[in-house]
Amino acid sequence: MRTRAKICGITRIEDIQAAVASGTDAIGLVFYPPSPRAVSIQQAKALVEQIPAYVQVVGLFVNATADEINQVLEQVPLDVLQLHGDETPEQCQRIAQSTKRRWYKAIQVKPGIDIIQTIVEYQAMGASAMLLDAWHPELKGGTGHSFDWNVFPKLDIPLILAGGLSPENVEQAIRTTQAYAVDVSGGVESAKGIKNQQLMQRFIQGVQRGSAKQ
Repeated sequence: MRTRAKICGITRIEDIQAAVASGTDAIGLVFYPPSPRAVSIQQAKALVEQIPAYVQVVGLFVNATADEINQVLEQVPLDVLQLHGDETPEQCQRIAQSTKRRWYKAIQVKPGIDIIQTIVEYQAMGASAMLLDAWHPELKGGTGHSFDWNVFPKLDIPLILAGGLSPENVEQAIRTTQAYAVDVSGGVESAKGIKNQQLMQRFIQGVQRGSAKQ
């Protein structure tokens, strides 16, 4: 099965257009003000207008309430929610019930974590996928660091690989993990929140090569 690709943390219309032209499957918009890649609701509305059918729009939230997410949804037509904070499985379920959106949870692969048990707990509450990211004691994603891909599990839920991916390593990452999808942000940037068209193209080409060799 072909590995999907998401380019996250886009802040500019020209970067949306270049990402879509490269063949990405999903665009990620960050609704977390401390992030250098965060967008306002007004920015997001303008960006989403550039996204055609069949390219999904993912909204990334960190410890946001259902009310806060619904305020975004009133103006920005997000397809899927990426919950990237400390949300418990029960909190995720409540957010999904309130927002009526599919969701997936990002977890950091930190020392001592029982990855499989954690995934099972979120899956039981309705997660449509799980994202595995590198651990950082302060940052919530976008660290530029990777984790040991050999610990990436094989389960009956779509698993998304994130953390330290780039055009140079994504092909090997896919071959090692057989991930359902890959998620990149910093690895295709010339500066935080500023994507590089050539890097995005090369990244998607790497995804395609990795998928062909699975």
